[in-house]
Amino acid sequence: MKQRHTVALDELVKLPKESGVYFFVGIDTQTGDDVILYIGRATNLRTRVQSYFNGDLLDKRGPLVAAMINETVRIDYQTTDSVLESVVLEPYLIKKYQPAHNTRDKSDRSFVYLIITKEEFPRLLVKRQREIIEGTVKEPIKYAFGPFSSRTTLDSALKIIRKIFPYYSRKLSYDERSNVYQQIGLAPGVGMSQKEYMKNIGHIKLFFEGKKKRIISELEKQMMMYAEKQEFEKADVIKRRLFALSHIRDVSLITDDQKQTGTRDVRIEAYDVAHLQGKFAVGVMTVLYGENPDKQEYRKFKIKSFDGIDDNRALNELLVRRFGHPEWDFPALIVADGSVAQRRTVERFLIEHNLEHIKVVACKKDAGHKVAEILGDTPVIEKYRKSILLSNSEAHRFAVEYHKQLRDKQFKKPKNKKKK
Repeated sequence: MKQRHTVALDELVKLPKESGVYFFVGIDTQTGDDVILYIGRATNLRTRVQSYFNGDLLDKRGPLVAAMINETVRIDYQTTDSVLESVVLEPYLIKKYQPAHNTRDKSDRSFVYLIITKEEFPRLLVKRQREIIEGTVKEPIKYAFGPFSSRTTLDSALKIIRKIFPYYSRKLSYDERSNVYQQIGLAPGVGMSQKEYMKNIGHIKLFFEGKKKRIISELEKQMMMYAEKQEFEKADVIKRRLFALSHIRDVSLITDDQKQTGTRDVRIEAYDVAHLQGKFAVGVMTVLYGENPDKQEYRKFKIKSFDGIDDNRALNELLVRRFGHPEWDFPALIVADGSVAQRRTVERFLIEHNLEHIKVVACKKDAGHKVAEILGDTPVIEKYRKSILLSNSEAHRFAVEYHKQLRDKQFKKPKNKKKK
């Protein structure tokens, strides 16, 4: 694992433009000791860290991140040889140091884990954090790594790793009747012993612990052993693995990271309510980062506090329950479906809960249920118009879809059995 370095807050320009992980470091007010507040990863450390200090922090990041920045006294960083290594190193370090401001990574059930199963030929599987927390994973778990905030990024990482260390991901992939994975080089070849396969699994485990140097050392010893025994084909396999480890092609991960970095600056939440003449009332929350929906963070709410038609009361219940989850990131902008009344309902709630820094707009619809006007601060509307319209459309679609599911479930009648 590479050495950690430090820069002062007024010298962020000294940060390298390399991939790696960064640490926001503060001081414990009681002991005076250093304390890690937050750990993140980046394709470009300088650009990523500097983005926290650009513009209106409250407007862009929200109160929790603003509080973290105010506690920060310096930035530590650790470069990696590839984006792939920063992807796997970030959750490992979060688990190791348990930073207070990484609560989202520790508690958000929409996140994912990589598990290595406890089997004769262990498999690598991706599981939702919800399954890990609730203990509903059916397979026996030997090791678990995470949480990872992006399933897409983890999948991309595993594709790269699998080309270096082939592994099984399902039972059929090591069944003799199904050798397609072997043919495309994504599963161990015919004749590989369990001992040899376990070496692959051991190296993958080390990689997810940020111990690439140890892997290289072990592979070099293994290659020399095969060479001394004149098992040149096996030695050549190891040689190719060493080369691949030193020349990781992680273009897909860079793309994933750029999407994350570019869209995580502004969180926009949209709320909508749906019902059928006051029955089967539901509320939903959709989330955008910039102009990109993050469907893993969408949430559904059954309206429970009353029966009947009262969209503003339903909206208020939705807000109470949504902001009852402080572990979820707070938005910089809220989009309400409705008119002046809905906008005022949201604003009143935010004021009562000292969250008035969060901006609010409302999408007023015409008779055809199309947005006729966006109500709110003109600068905010001009800046985020496209995102506002998209988030409102997503919320309406999601609310109608959820409402129909509940309604259909209620009205669905059991099939009549045929008389003999």
